[in-house]
Amino acid sequence: MEMATETIAKNETLTFAKAVARSNSQSNKSVESPSNPEPANIPSESTSILPKDSISPSGLGILNEENNSISPQDTSAPVSSEKKPGGNHPLQYQWTFWFMHRYPGQKIVDYEAAISKISSFKTIEEFWDVYSYICRPSDMPTVSDFHLFKYGVRPVWEDEINIEGGKWMIRIKKGLSSRLWERLIFAIIGNQFQVGEEICGAVLSIRNSEDIISLWNKTANDAAINISIRDTIKTVLQIPSETVMEYKAHNDSLRDNSSFRNTEVYK
Repeated sequence: MEMATETIAKNETLTFAKAVARSNSQSNKSVESPSNPEPANIPSESTSILPKDSISPSGLGILNEENNSISPQDTSAPVSSEKKPGGNHPLQYQWTFWFMHRYPGQKIVDYEAAISKISSFKTIEEFWDVYSYICRPSDMPTVSDFHLFKYGVRPVWEDEINIEGGKWMIRIKKGLSSRLWERLIFAIIGNQFQVGEEICGAVLSIRNSEDIISLWNKTANDAAINISIRDTIKTVLQIPSETVMEYKAHNDSLRDNSSFRNTEVYK
């Protein structure tokens, strides 16, 4: 079920999400889930990640001090590498990067024990200090999971913050994960989803034939919030509104011991 997509502009200046999602939700009627939906057909593009010294936090967006959200800045203006007066730019939440890798065929009995914590951050400057030196997704080995979660939330189904929630998933073709993952984490830490405390974190899963981006939220049974999150994902990733996405509650994952099988498919 290969989807036609809009062309993604090349050499795009890295900014936080350009707009809060507008409600363009179509019918959320569930259809029968295929055993392995095909990844979304998004045109490939070159991925260029700037080192932290080549772009200032002000080049990423303007901090709205009333709600700690990030709004886009005019990217046509030159960007200074100097910090603005007033010190660091705080984010609304503190976040942590995690990483897991297993060799193909290797069985992991305790997933939580296999995850390694990379670092935490709570300002834009701290984010760049970490992110600028992390390996890009396109360079990660097969069967790896790269996590971004709120500080104090373990990236496992059983965590008390996650247990009653679930995750939205989008399957993408190889070679596209770096740019889409980057757009998603910018939107998350920039507070673009506007759903209160619902966003728990996100996972990028590098697999053999496809990559899978997942966004975890706290409440699996709140249809209005879940549809809002789904539509915002499509907006910040800049993919067509008709792109197929999947959802699975964590309790269902615990029952069948699977992340990506037996999902519900939505447009």
